[in-house]
Amino acid sequence: MTRKRVVVIEGEDAAPEAVRPALAVIDALGLPIEWLHPPVGQAGIERTGSPFPEEARRAIDTADATLFGATSGKSALALFYLRWGKGTYANVRPVRHFPGARSPLARPEGIDLVIVRENLEDLYVAAEGDLADLAPLGLRSLTAGRPVHELGPGRFALKVITEAGTRRVARFAFELARRRRAHGRPGRVTCGTKHNMLPRSDGMFREVAQAVAAEHPDVPFQSLIVDDLAHRLVATPHDFDVVLLPNLYGDVLSDAAAALVGGLGLAPSGCFGDGAAYFEPAHGTAPDLAGKNAINPTATLLSAAMLLEHLGFADAAARLEAAVAAVYAEGRVLTPDQGGTATTTQFCEAVAHALG
Repeated sequence: MTRKRVVVIEGEDAAPEAVRPALAVIDALGLPIEWLHPPVGQAGIERTGSPFPEEARRAIDTADATLFGATSGKSALALFYLRWGKGTYANVRPVRHFPGARSPLARPEGIDLVIVRENLEDLYVAAEGDLADLAPLGLRSLTAGRPVHELGPGRFALKVITEAGTRRVARFAFELARRRRAHGRPGRVTCGTKHNMLPRSDGMFREVAQAVAAEHPDVPFQSLIVDDLAHRLVATPHDFDVVLLPNLYGDVLSDAAAALVGGLGLAPSGCFGDGAAYFEPAHGTAPDLAGKNAINPTATLLSAAMLLEHLGFADAAARLEAAVAAVYAEGRVLTPDQGGTATTTQFCEAVAHALG
């Protein structure tokens, strides 16, 4: 097997406590992976005076992928580079229930869906300003019936949806649905937008998704108003397979969906572009758990499984995911967020044991 090079950025607070034992689990698989640890965050500041030195940028550029812990600020420049600098436009958030995981639902068994979130546009272009700045444009509010800048002292944020950005993430979602169907999943796509109130922006996202659906006639497709989708996601999550969303809705609903299957401690993610990819747990840095060896490493392990699949180690990825499932099914070695008393290290050791 071809040797792969993966950049590891541990992040801050409790994140490194999940990353380090997770790497030990992956190492036990005996795969040809070289882990690169460039100085980022505090390490970068101490060594070079910069939280994201050129050495780290070069490592990301030349590696096959990156595994990122989570950042509370010092590693943020690296994360911004991985996302906007490398153009990783598709944020993939699997939502799968493992029997034994703590869920608020009476019957969570069988939930297995993926949210594909456009990762670069929408309100996350971060273009904001004072309402008075809009006066030269003469923009009118259709609901208020007067110029936007006359609504009063206040501020605005631009919601940017481009045709090209929508088309590429929609095609990604449909191709993912095809791959999932090949592995026994339903293989269908549901798009959620607020096209009834935002016909020019969300409406275009929906129209482009419909056009891409026409390019994939073998993939069932439906379009829902996003608030209806939010309701159905909680009431009937088993009905969904691949969910395609603009950036902001995807950010919010992917966290909400994670709650259905046990919380953010079980929420992995992968971000994909045309020539780059990085993987990170969605739970954040958990500063309240820093130094306690208590953070749930499941999201990091499952993100690592996504990494392995991306690198071409599909069998190893399946083994790792099955080992995580086995630990939950047994129920003896679970972290406090799942009703257990195990430490982060003990959970990872249990997964390694389940790998054989």
